[in-house]
Amino acid sequence: MREYVCDCNIIHEDVVNTTKKKINDIDIFSDVSNFFKVIGDLTRIKILYALDNNEMCVCDIASTLNMSKSLISHQLKVLKDNKIVKYRKQGKEVYYLLDDDHVKDIIDIAFCHINHKR
Repeated sequence: MREYVCDCNIIHEDVVNTTKKKINDIDIFSDVSNFFKVIGDLTRIKILYALDNNEMCVCDIASTLNMSKSLISHQLKVLKDNKIVKYRKQGKEVYYLLDDDHVKDIIDIAFCHINHKR
């Protein structure tokens, strides 16, 4: 475990000062942290994976995940409130999809990273 400890007492002022300037915006760090908390739920990540290349209604998602429509609806509301998914109406049907390509990229990269480590 010792190899992970820095034994020097040198502070690299330029690196520290540059990094401190980047970290000063606490609001963005709070938002990013919240984003990962929201997608960190097992059911929600399954929903996001299902929506990665598809628009799906609640019934389709519930059937895909073998879960109740009410549970899926609740999780979709959390995702929608956090601007991670959006929806479109077609008649009486409501279809959910990822909010934008950034969300898609994050999901794709996460799965690529995990599959790379396996």
